[in-house]
Amino acid sequence: MPDLVMNNLLGIVEHAALTPMVAYRIDRDGHPYVPTGDGGVVLGVHLGDSVFANDGDHVAAGVTLVHPDPAARFGLTAFSCLGNEVVVRSGAATGAVGRVTGKRGESGRVIVSFSDDVLARMLPGDRVTVRSVGQGFQPAGVPSEVAVLNVDPALFDLLPIDVAADAATVTVSGMLPSAVCGNGIGRPAQMWDVDLAVVADSPDLKGADMRLGELWAVADLDVRHNMGYRSGWITVGAICHGGSPQPGHGPGLVPLLSGPAELLRAVVDRSAGPAITDEVLAALASGGTASAATGGDL
Repeated sequence: MPDLVMNNLLGIVEHAALTPMVAYRIDRDGHPYVPTGDGGVVLGVHLGDSVFANDGDHVAAGVTLVHPDPAARFGLTAFSCLGNEVVVRSGAATGAVGRVTGKRGESGRVIVSFSDDVLARMLPGDRVTVRSVGQGFQPAGVPSEVAVLNVDPALFDLLPIDVAADAATVTVSGMLPSAVCGNGIGRPAQMWDVDLAVVADSPDLKGADMRLGELWAVADLDVRHNMGYRSGWITVGAICHGGSPQPGHGPGLVPLLSGPAELLRAVVDRSAGPAITDEVLAALASGGTASAATGGDL
């Protein structure tokens, strides 16, 4: 395949915000609530935590990045891929390194995980660079009918994905029907996660405690263009943020692979645990890798 292109992107650490003059949102039962943890610098939340552990709204581990220019903000969101290196360029945490662990839609946000000591030194307005690479990546051996997106090639190599002659098989923590897909449907998957409209006791979870960083599969969901229903299709993604009281919202899934079920197989292992952890991210080489730059075999 052609060489992949790397970009240095500018991100600004977001400030937690509310709609002007309105301090609350409305939950699925019509009750008002104040959304906490929905963006900015979030402390005390980590990869591996339950998506239902916090009394918050779309809570993610780390910081969310934005850009004051709308076009640049969408570019930041679209080109950033899970596993991309992020370096703090201003403020008390200058020089610290983190990794992209998710993205969100609406106006566009990128979620970045940093260590606790780094987060304690960060403030909204700090500037960071994202070393973006991954969009357009087609791993060797993965059937061409299976789309791969939103993932750094170096991280892809560390995920529980087995590539055989006839299919790619991914070990996931669970499988959900596309009927639970909420916010994000009809949107471009490179710029949007899809919210899974489930709560802790939803029958569709079959008793599983969904966790940040886990891989989950969604049946009958095609995200190659705009995300939508397609019978016989499977999409696999990473859980990037926690649940939400809002109707049509919930834990966020960033699509990583999407294809026909005969070519993309999801094997459910309830004991698998999160595939994206601090330890996995720490194993990624700093400054990019040869395979990432060339798109060569991993």
